[in-house]
Amino acid sequence: MSSFDQIEHAVDILGEDDLVLMHTTSTYPSPPNELNLRVITRLAERFDAPVGYSGHEVGLYTTLAAVVLGAQAIERHITLDRAMWGSDQAASVEPQGLARLVKDIHAVEAALGDGVKRVYESELAVMQKLRRVGL
Repeated sequence: MSSFDQIEHAVDILGEDDLVLMHTTSTYPSPPNELNLRVITRLAERFDAPVGYSGHEVGLYTTLAAVVLGAQAIERHITLDRAMWGSDQAASVEPQGLARLVKDIHAVEAALGDGVKRVYESELAVMQKLRRVGL
């Protein structure tokens, strides 16, 4: 619920030490077309502070996308049952969904790798077969 100018003003007041900026859309649940996850990269480029994501959407895939875009902290509301009464139950994650989200975040982080291009040991036999060349 803040403009970029308002965020800059808040950071000017608070400073960037011991600060984590959390990108979010404050609708419960938030529609995917209003999440604007690319703001995560803009915030990371502009400020010298970690940037996270606070998700209020239904489902987990957009939270995984936030991790791919560089979110270093994740916040999701948790509930025992999404059918319970409350203003944000529909946007909350049940315990089994939270466990799945944590598992999937770790898998995405591993899949992102370190950015160094290499040939993996597991590729050598396939490379030899398909290229028909010796190593």
